[in-house]
Order: sequence, then structure tokens, then C-alpha cells
Amino acid sequence: MTRRLFRHERIWTGAAPAPGTTALLVEDGRVVAVGDEARHAAAAGAAEVVDLPGAAVMPGLHDAHIHTEWVSRDLAEVDLREARSLEEALELIREHVASSPAGRPLSSGRWNSNRWARPVQPDRYALDAVTDGRVAVLDSVDGHTVWANSLALQRAGITRDTPDPVGGQIVRDADGEPTGILRESAQRLVDPLIAGEAAEPLRPLIERCQEWLLSVGLTSITDIDGEDARAAYLAMHADGGLRVRVTTCVRDPDLELAVSEGRRSGQGDDVLRVGPVKFFSDGALGSHTAHMTEPYVGGMAGHESCGIAVTPYPVLLERIRMSLAAGLDVATHAIGDEANRLVLDAFGVMREEGQRGILRVEHAQHVRPVDLPRFRALDVVASMQPSHCTADLELADEIIGPRRLASYAWRSFLDAGVRLAFGSDAPVEDPNPFYGLHAAVTRRRADGSPIGGWRPEERITLDEAVAAYTVGAHGAVGRTDVGRLAPGQLADLICLDRDPWQLEHSDPMAIRDTTVLQTWVGADLAFERG
Repeated sequence: MTRRLFRHERIWTGAAPAPGTTALLVEDGRVVAVGDEARHAAAAGAAEVVDLPGAAVMPGLHDAHIHTEWVSRDLAEVDLREARSLEEALELIREHVASSPAGRPLSSGRWNSNRWARPVQPDRYALDAVTDGRVAVLDSVDGHTVWANSLALQRAGITRDTPDPVGGQIVRDADGEPTGILRESAQRLVDPLIAGEAAEPLRPLIERCQEWLLSVGLTSITDIDGEDARAAYLAMHADGGLRVRVTTCVRDPDLELAVSEGRRSGQGDDVLRVGPVKFFSDGALGSHTAHMTEPYVGGMAGHESCGIAVTPYPVLLERIRMSLAAGLDVATHAIGDEANRLVLDAFGVMREEGQRGILRVEHAQHVRPVDLPRFRALDVVASMQPSHCTADLELADEIIGPRRLASYAWRSFLDAGVRLAFGSDAPVEDPNPFYGLHAAVTRRRADGSPIGGWRPEERITLDEAVAAYTVGAHGAVGRTDVGRLAPGQLADLICLDRDPWQLEHSDPMAIRDTTVLQTWVGADLAFERG
């Protein structure tokens, strides 16, 4: 048996009635006593004493929605996030192509035309000029639009005569020719061009990603990616190389496979478990594909649109029913207010049929006020990403306008008694949870804008935000054995260079700059800053 006594003058436990303590006694990875009881118990038997560094200690954090395959792949691809114009994006692509092996397909990218000085939609001809005769399939920052070059369209067989797939759009010019922009399910038409050729082996990239996650204080994640990521995690776990606790989702196209293998949500051990099935109801705000009840202000390229219902409601209902019947919980992507309404309608049918599995709405960004209490009534988790608010606030004002919606409405959800789980949606946003905590508490960007916060009535307290990153995120995948530093809980903890609770009222902007000095998972040191 391994016994460790962790000591620090400021340990935030997250457990009532006394959220603070100065000592934790841990046996075989679980907390068995706190405070004076921990000190006395340690004195009665051999225990290694560990004096923790930094200004504060708190439970390790859980990212409830992260795409680690995307994050990992992005580490080896061109990064267009910071481009401020089409011309700047094209120059970054040209430089990347010049430094990569000849003929290697170009993927990822994470371009964001909403941030360009002139927010035009790019086309395949611009991409053709800088890709040196190789396939290029570049994802938008939100992952809901692809920018493909002419060679990619040709190899995928996409022509002016190709019909739009259900739940997707092939954007066309005035002459009816594909522009190279593919939205939502139309992206799948070019997926095989990248999947088979280019990619580096995933496991080494995920191992790099794991180090990054541990370095920012993430001890657990819910991974939204598919079977390739799951296979990498299974191999890492078998070799003893998995040091972050991972719950892996099942993607909609893999549902039949998961059912045939007998997977059920919660299967696994303390480190690697089966999670929910991920479905899509709509797209994303930045791609103008989030499903809204009213058209976007200004439209897209002059066309009035309410977004895209990526999965038709009858299909979504049957897929959800199939998942729950197989013992698999459900997490459904819904950003627009109409998408949220439809998902809640489907969840209501499931509850009426007696299904008691965990139901989650991923993002829940823009919700009709009348639908807020339905989350509580149906016991639906709102799985949200605070950094989406600060990234999208200007865009939301521009294309949603003054309509009365609960937008990134953490305060309203909590006041309605709804369970919150927080994450990042990385690589759409940075996975650093302290960026998310800062956004939740201030609703301001890193530069301090807007003064006073965007819709500041929706700010929440640091305690509430941390709860959403700990017990809320764990509860969203059915776990109650981790998230607090209390007897019986797994001993996942992080040591910080500053005390966020002291900063909450004196200098809340500084929460964002918190640095993690050490990360412990199951009372084993998993990361230490040099």
C-alpha cells in the first residue's frame, strides 16, 4: 500500500462543509482523510510526506468536450488561426507547403474568415495557387466548414452536378460551379482524401497532446473524437502510458460497431472508460450553420438562411433511441435555438419512454428562454465551453442581432437548476481551463474587452465555474468518485503559482494567466514544470 501525506497551507477541496484544508492523506491513489485527521492518521503509520509547491492547490480539472485527435493532428499541420486576411492565410499555406514533403496532402488549418480584415469566403482558386499540385482540405476553426482546392474536388468527384448531401451544402458560385467550400455533412465527401494518405501515426501525437493537457491542469477529459483516437488510448493504457483519465465518445457513424461490440457507457476502469454517443443536430455560428428559428442578420453571401439541420429530426430521434436502448448515453451537439428546441423535444420523447440514461446537450449556446427549464425537467446536462462566449461575442451580436435568447447563459442555467459541465471544444478554443474559468467569471477577453463583460448578468462565481470543470464534468459521464479532494475520492490535484480565489474579486483578469506547477493523478506526479 502506498501512503502519502500531502501538505499545503491552501488546499481547495471543493467539498462541503469545509472547502479548504491544509493536509490530505492518500492511500493507493484515493483520499482517506483531510486536515488534522489526515495528519494524525499519517503519524500513526508510515506515510511519505509531500510538501506541495505554489500558492494554492485544487482538484485536477476535467475538460468535458475536447477533440484530442484534432488537437494532436493540428500539432503537425499549418495553423491559420492568427491570419488576419485571406492574403496572410495564403502566405502561411505557401510557407508550410515549401517546408513539407512533396505531394503530402494539406489538412487541418483552422482558418477563421470571420476574423479577417475583409471577411470574404475563400475559394478553391486561391488555394490552388499556393498548394503546389497537392490535395488540400483545410478545416475552418469551428470544424464545420472545409476549404478544398480543385484537385481535392476532382478526386472526390464533386462537380456542378453533385447534389448537396442531406445535412450539408456544396457552396456554388453564380455559374453553379463548386467554390471549394463544403459545409457540414458535405465535408465527408473529401474526408477519404486525407484519412488514408497523409497522417502521421496518431499515438505519438496524442502522447504529445497528453503532456500539454497535463501541463495546464487537466487530469481528465471527455474525448469527442472517434475510433482512431480510442485505439490510441487503448494502446497507451495497455502499455501504462496513459496518465490522463479519458472517457471516449462514440461517433454517430460508429454506433452500430459499438453496439455490436457490446460497449456500454461507464465500462472500463478508473483511467479509461466508454462514454456517450455524439450526435449532431446543427452546425456552428461561425459557419452560419447553427440552426436558428429566425434567419441570420445579413445572411451569407446575400442568401437568407436559418442554418442547417445536420441530422433530420426523425433520424436523430431514432439514433438516440438506439443508443439508449443499448446502454449508451447521449451527447447531442446543438448551438442554435431551433436545434436546442429539437434536441430537447427528442430527449423529452426518450424520458416519456422511460429511458434514464445520461442526456447532454453539447454547447447549448443560444437557447430560447422558454426552453431553459426544460433542461432541468428532463435532467439534461448543459455541456458548455466558456471560451466560446469570448471568442464569438462580436459575431453573435452581428449575425444573431437583438433577438431575445439566452446566449452562453451560464448564470441562467444555474439559476434554473440545470447541471453544467465545462470544457474547451479544443482545438476550436485553447484547452487551457484557466482561460475558460476566466471567461466564465468575467465574460471578457484576454485584452479586457468588453469593459464590464459581455452580457455581464450571465457571469458566475469562481466556485461555480470550478464545479462545472470538476464535479459537473465528471457527473456528465456518470462519475462521482473524482472531482473533489475528499475521503473516498481519487487524488487528482494541481498546484498553482497563484490563488485564483484571492484574485476573483481583486484582479479577476489575472486568473487567465494561472500557471500549473505540478499535476498529480491518483497521487502520482504526472507533470512538473521545470
